[in-house]
Amino acid sequence: MPSERIKVPTKLAYGVGQAAEAIKNNTFELFLFFYYTQVLGLAGTLAGLALFIALCIDGITDPVIGSLSDGWRSRWGRRHPFMYVSAIPLAVCFYLLFLPPADLGNAGLFAWLACFAVLVRFCMTLYQVPHLALGAELSDDYEERSSLVGYRTAFGLLGSAALVIVGFSFFFNATPAFANGQLNPAAYPEFALLFAGVMWAAIWLSAAGTHRMIPHLPAPADGLPAFRGSRVVRELRAVLSNRAFLTLFLSMLAFFMMRGVQTTLGLHATTFFWQLTPQEIQLVTLAIVAGLLAGIPFAKPLCHRFDKKWIFIGGALWALLFHVGPVMLRLYGWLPGNSDPALLLILVLASILGGMGAVQPLVAAGSMVADISDAHELATGMRQEGMFFGGMAFAGKAASGLGHSLAGIFIDLIDFPVHVAPGAVSIDVLHQLAWLYGPGVGLIGLIAVGIFARYDLTRAHIHEVQNLLNRPDRRKGLHSARFTGTKSKV
Repeated sequence: MPSERIKVPTKLAYGVGQAAEAIKNNTFELFLFFYYTQVLGLAGTLAGLALFIALCIDGITDPVIGSLSDGWRSRWGRRHPFMYVSAIPLAVCFYLLFLPPADLGNAGLFAWLACFAVLVRFCMTLYQVPHLALGAELSDDYEERSSLVGYRTAFGLLGSAALVIVGFSFFFNATPAFANGQLNPAAYPEFALLFAGVMWAAIWLSAAGTHRMIPHLPAPADGLPAFRGSRVVRELRAVLSNRAFLTLFLSMLAFFMMRGVQTTLGLHATTFFWQLTPQEIQLVTLAIVAGLLAGIPFAKPLCHRFDKKWIFIGGALWALLFHVGPVMLRLYGWLPGNSDPALLLILVLASILGGMGAVQPLVAAGSMVADISDAHELATGMRQEGMFFGGMAFAGKAASGLGHSLAGIFIDLIDFPVHVAPGAVSIDVLHQLAWLYGPGVGLIGLIAVGIFARYDLTRAHIHEVQNLLNRPDRRKGLHSARFTGTKSKV
């Protein structure tokens, strides 16, 4: 693993690949559920179930791809072959997801959504897990890892911003037939075609731009058994027995469940609860992205001053405050009305401030997985970044899928109407939506913070681990009495 500072062009090439994953994620979270329920008329429970099934299947494939890439031997290394091969199938399946044949009915729409959501997510996993693992291999410096994650996060946010700007400006803008452009069914296939091409380009730029680093990256461990299902199970059991990783894993399960509920209901909340126009939705969404981008430059200095654990917790609590606060203020009648221009200003400011906090746990978590991989190597002699990031992706997708499913069930339970204009939904239904979207989301987030409070892998501990790993006699260090107790901790 390279120990020197990574050059900026390499960081840029690595980071740009995150735009593909961000475009897919934000499309699924912002548009897909809304498209199938409000535009195509699929029942919310069936849409939520289809997305939950896709995420569960995808979650299972994450550790499989992680294990497979950990042991892959080729002249292009462990990670790059998967990155190259995923791009075209991903683009094709993404486009077809938004091109269901007419007159399918509820059952047909459910099957189409489930099938192509599974295929899109699998193709993204084929790329994403090796890409994340590559980031952990590029440097072993405690702070440089946060810098790499910062670049990755920045390009993810730029991809998200491009999706929102282009989507609402060119595809979902108001027309004489559709005052709310996100209700226009003809816009979605063209939108999907454009961003399918963007994802393909981002993946190839990232793979080609980091290709020269392949000779400097770790090779598979000697004596690694042939790839089979039993090996995946053993390796997954091993990474889940790592106490620091298990704490992070369980915390992220709760966080991603929270995010699944929040993002699934997000367009419902902005369209019907806040009654924002497409241009105002675009502005608020971009304000979140702007806040996230503005917070990234603070990530490395904060990492220099504080342990990543406290950066994670502080950022998460800050973000929850600015998500839940406006909803609660509106529920108790302490915010301007929907027609008051001051409301938009408040929502934009809250989005910027909340985003600045929310990016800190995103950067910290990605960097912590690389630290945990070092501790795991010291304890076992195996570098398994793919399995660790695959396990994290499994947590994210399974829990987010559960959040999507719960949101879909909730929409049906409160009998939320379809094909209805903003302003025509009853106050009672809107308040029920707001209680889940605001304080309900906040409660799940607090549970996640409570779990993560048990994380105990500190900066000093990681430095000690890396000093032992860098010693010429590190194999002896694996069994030294000095780390007899630490091995059970990490």
